Amino acid sequence: MPLKAPDRDCAECPRLRGFLLKYRQSDPDWHNAPVPSFGSIDSDFLIVGLAPGLRGANRTGRPFTGDHAGDFLYSALIDHGFAYGHYGRHSQDGLNLVGCRVTNAVRCVPPQNKPVAAEVAACRTFLVNELQGMKNLKIILALGGLAHGAILAAFGLRKSAYKFGHLACHSVPHRKVLLNSYHCSRYNTNTGRLNEQMFSDVLTKVSDLLKST
Repeated sequence: MPLKAPDRDCAECPRLRGFLLKYRQSDPDWHNAPVPSFGSIDSDFLIVGLAPGLRGANRTGRPFTGDHAGDFLYSALIDHGFAYGHYGRHSQDGLNLVGCRVTNAVRCVPPQNKPVAAEVAACRTFLVNELQGMKNLKIILALGGLAHGAILAAFGLRKSAYKFGHLACHSVPHRKVLLNSYHCSRYNTNTGRLNEQMFSDVLTKVSDLLKST
């Protein structure tokens, strides 16, 4: 059974709704709606990003698909056996995830890729449903501090007690593990804050944790 997701015309966040309507007019062939999660709900590994990119997931309708962040993420997932097939920057490219699911803390594209706190809170119900509905879930990977905070809030935990840091690992309720990574944005990879080896180390850590839990 599919997990709860926002309707195409969700109006919980007026600013995001107005932004989407603008692009429905200028680019009617784009997805321009809340972006659903990608991957099986039976997976034991969930990746949580920030929000859809304007010309990435907002255009293609699949998380991390169609922009630099997706190029980086899906290439790494294929290399580590969490995906197979061809990643072609569109939702019908034949890419498949293996024991892995990908979603965002905020389902609609925000201006300047910066959701405000109220928008993160408004989308929390969908993240809570995701975490509760994935019955085999063991490892949650937060890409960036906002996703980290959103996951903690979904569990009812205080951010101050779980410091974000690249490769930081936290025990969270229901015997799940929250792992942190810098977001695979173009800015982070261009500045060297995150590189391929650093992210490979993250996914190696995920594999090790899955084997030990």
